[in-house]
Amino acid sequence: MSISKGANTGMSELKSKFIWTFLLLAVFRVGVHLPIPGVDGNALADFFANAQNTLFGLFDMFSGGGLMNLSIFALGIMPYISASIILQLLTVVSPELKRLSKEEGAAGKKKITQYTRYGTVLIAIIQGLGISVGIESMTSPTGAPIVYMPGWGFRFITVLTLTAGTVFVMWLGEKITEKGIGNGISLIICAGIIAGLPSGIGQSFRLFSAGDVSLFTVLLVVVVMAAVLVGIVFMERAQRRIPIHYAKRMVGRKMYGGQTSHLPLRINTAGVIPPIFASSILMFPATIASFSNIEVLNRMSEYFRPDSVIYNICFIGFIVFFCFFYTAIVFDPKDIAENLKKQGAFVPGIRPGFKTHEYIDKVLTRLTFWGALYISLVCVLPMVLMMQFNVPFYYGGTSLLIVVGVSMDTMSQVQSHLISGRYDGLLAKAKIKGRQG
Repeated sequence: MSISKGANTGMSELKSKFIWTFLLLAVFRVGVHLPIPGVDGNALADFFANAQNTLFGLFDMFSGGGLMNLSIFALGIMPYISASIILQLLTVVSPELKRLSKEEGAAGKKKITQYTRYGTVLIAIIQGLGISVGIESMTSPTGAPIVYMPGWGFRFITVLTLTAGTVFVMWLGEKITEKGIGNGISLIICAGIIAGLPSGIGQSFRLFSAGDVSLFTVLLVVVVMAAVLVGIVFMERAQRRIPIHYAKRMVGRKMYGGQTSHLPLRINTAGVIPPIFASSILMFPATIASFSNIEVLNRMSEYFRPDSVIYNICFIGFIVFFCFFYTAIVFDPKDIAENLKKQGAFVPGIRPGFKTHEYIDKVLTRLTFWGALYISLVCVLPMVLMMQFNVPFYYGGTSLLIVVGVSMDTMSQVQSHLISGRYDGLLAKAKIKGRQG
């Protein structure tokens, strides 16, 4: 009875988390369709009609369609991610931030979160000003102006609206993490990508109907995407298990230890963070440049189109960098080696302490290299499909990696929550028996 009651309580709590997650994501999707004042929606739609495979299409994917509508959520969550990148990079070089993140505990992390929010507002203001100034000089293919009344009044309203929208999306992500299930920021990005899938499929059918894409190309893309999906699931679950032995020790008259366990090291320890961070860094300067009339900046914007060679080389470079960087942040071999030594555990054939640290670091470096190579291949694949077969950008690559990765992480949290509910029921039953005894 107690186990059943505990399980029912866990299911009720899980249901509440799902409801919170759904409602908050629904609020985000509604906001994506609320345009900022002073913009001609028809002219804007005409301008973005052929922007799917450009920098605007990439940015629009991460904003969940907000940029194409020039909505209050047009900047999406990317300013928050950019601010997080800057803070994490500064943590490595700044002793004060390093002290806050490692020594101050929860209070230090709260302070860093506060700094990240301030950085988000600053980046949103800069990006909002760049978008407002750039879009005033843009017209639709028919020559119709996108902005009704250009000027500082429009710029002020646009910057204020976009900044407030970014702050609200950041708040939604934090509330999803707190009250819902899964990581709120990742779920917001994932929801935006999923929302764009129907239009990508529709565009594929239109291309096929018009004869721009052959049946062989469609079948080839389906097979490739299925293979990529299977590969992502396999690689995300793949891990290297380092055997761990616990030495026997006497405590009083009892013998403890002598057990064998393992230390699991994932091939992709960084998850979906590297491609998101890499895309954010490449989009920030290129977006500002694309809204400018300066010749040098416009040329740079052309070089950094998502289907360009320079963009993909930089993209792969940033992915590799952030794979190693983020892995070093979330997994410290030195701490693992010290904890194992304190617990009387050791890796067979490896001396405890510094040698164990070296061994774990060596294994982790090799795994991270192959993980970075795998993520790079998956993320560059849609560019190859676009250039060779004229395929919509939503297929494969970064978007598919994010959707699969976030889905697997969310399901893992759901399973952990269910197991926790059953475990609570067992504890309740044990307490009742203990009191009766």
